Amino acid sequence: MTQTISRLYNNYGDTRTAVRQLEAAGVSHGDISIIASNADNFYNDGKDTYPDRDLDGKDDRAEGARTGAGIGAAAGGAAGLLAGLGLMAIPGVGPVVAAGWLVATLTGAAAGAATGGVVGALSQAGIGKDDAHVYAEGLRRGGAVVSARVADADAVRLQAVMDRSAVAVADRGAMYRKAGWNTFDANATPYTADQVKKERTLYP
Repeated sequence: MTQTISRLYNNYGDTRTAVRQLEAAGVSHGDISIIASNADNFYNDGKDTYPDRDLDGKDDRAEGARTGAGIGAAAGGAAGLLAGLGLMAIPGVGPVVAAGWLVATLTGAAAGAATGGVVGALSQAGIGKDDAHVYAEGLRRGGAVVSARVADADAVRLQAVMDRSAVAVADRGAMYRKAGWNTFDANATPYTADQVKKERTLYP
């Protein structure tokens, strides 16, 4: 039997670390999904600068040349899931990068299909309804989500891996509500890069 574990993170960097730790712990990249806010345009798919599909801050062309591999190979192998990131937009959240099995559900959410929007998509990833609203709001405010399908026998061990840099969702939801937030609103205006930057200063 398997189950799905999901965690919210403050930014893509924490998410990338979590994904790599999951892969190192034996989870296939085919069983991991990632959704990360791109409000600050950290990921531009190589359109404006050099191609950096594995998001390590280095030009994939140079990395490929050093290893005798092409760009695809440089971004593939060690990067696993992270090499498959693609851009999309979600109502209320704005631009995100996403990869993995959850993308199909997110595509329906982005298209306004009968999935319950991003909250519905997150619920399908095993997140309880109340927490799904906090996860969605976290995405809107510059955060990221990792979901992993794991064997029941490995769940406790892998939850510990994912918890290392994850957000305490109950605490974050309480902070949002204290500031006047109630539930995620798909009609809300997505955060700007400046708003995301300011938001992140609240959670060192």
